Amino acid sequence: MGLRIYPKEQMKHYLIIDAISVVFLIFIVLEAESVLVLPVRLVLLAIFLFSYYIALWHRDVRLLLAVLGGIAILTVFGVYINPPVLLFGFIFADLLGRAESHWHRGIGIAAIGGMFLTVFFMQSKVGFSWAHTFLLPVMILQMVYPLLIYIRSKNLHLKDELLVANHQLEQQYIEEQERHRIARDLHDTLGQTLTMIKLKSELSAKWIDHDKEQAKKELLDILSSSRIALKQVRELVSDMKFIPLDKEIEQVRTILIQAGMEATVEVVEEPPLLSSVEETMLSLSLREAATNVIKHSKATRCQIRLTMETDAFTIRIADNGIGLGHVAIGNGMQSMKERMQALLGTAAMEDGETGGTVVTLRLPLRHHERGGIK
Repeated sequence: MGLRIYPKEQMKHYLIIDAISVVFLIFIVLEAESVLVLPVRLVLLAIFLFSYYIALWHRDVRLLLAVLGGIAILTVFGVYINPPVLLFGFIFADLLGRAESHWHRGIGIAAIGGMFLTVFFMQSKVGFSWAHTFLLPVMILQMVYPLLIYIRSKNLHLKDELLVANHQLEQQYIEEQERHRIARDLHDTLGQTLTMIKLKSELSAKWIDHDKEQAKKELLDILSSSRIALKQVRELVSDMKFIPLDKEIEQVRTILIQAGMEATVEVVEEPPLLSSVEETMLSLSLREAATNVIKHSKATRCQIRLTMETDAFTIRIADNGIGLGHVAIGNGMQSMKERMQALLGTAAMEDGETGGTVVTLRLPLRHHERGGIK
């Protein structure tokens, strides 16, 4: 585990600003003329930086103590070096807005006000200057700033919770659609077979006393139908299992090559982190698209292309076959569309610009924008 110097979640927005602020503060404190001797200034700066570092990593009472320590150091600098140094109080006002306790936040805000009032009082003994007037709005801003940071953080937290809730609703919707699809598949596949078994059983019961050979034939048909039903159940259960997209792509490529085609896979951008349902749905749709290419396209070449758009992940299956022509959309394409619609995505089939057929599977990525939701 590496040494953590700066919080990762703040690095993007605050690291450069904090580094510049600290460098300027050190420069001002060391270059200004003051009754404070250099060793004292160095010790105070060290305490200031230590307080800042503690406040950077904590949100509990240690944050409050660190803020109070930093404010005390700034008060000394404001009195004995230069009142505008109080501008650097924004460093702690920002961190104070992330405190877990409202009490800690209130005490810190009161301390910021006390810092300014102390400096104003001490400086009034040596004469009123423009700096006092300039620092009054700064004092108000620093006292309000923690509240603004807290409100902003609260809103971001609520937004994240809303995204998580929306993602859960989407997953529930997907699962519900998949249940409907499974029910439909069971009805379409097993329904006919079981109906046949029922009819054959009734015929067997009628023939058993009159024509044993015919009854035996009917029973053999029932046995055959039962085996078909068992096979259909196994296929449906197999479809319900998790199918990794990367393995399915490789398997589809192998099948296309075995069918005598030149099959290539182009990954323009790696897919995002997908849920098990999303990967399975995409894999089944890709499998169906490849099956259609083998059965109907008469193609010699097929390309699978994976790309990332600004708001969607896309799989494009293009062949150089005979194209759509007047061929009606079959059950395979309808199945792909239903699966992608369950993911709030789309499945489209069209003629290619240079011939052949292009199938495009498009999965929207609204809930993949934040990494916490997967």
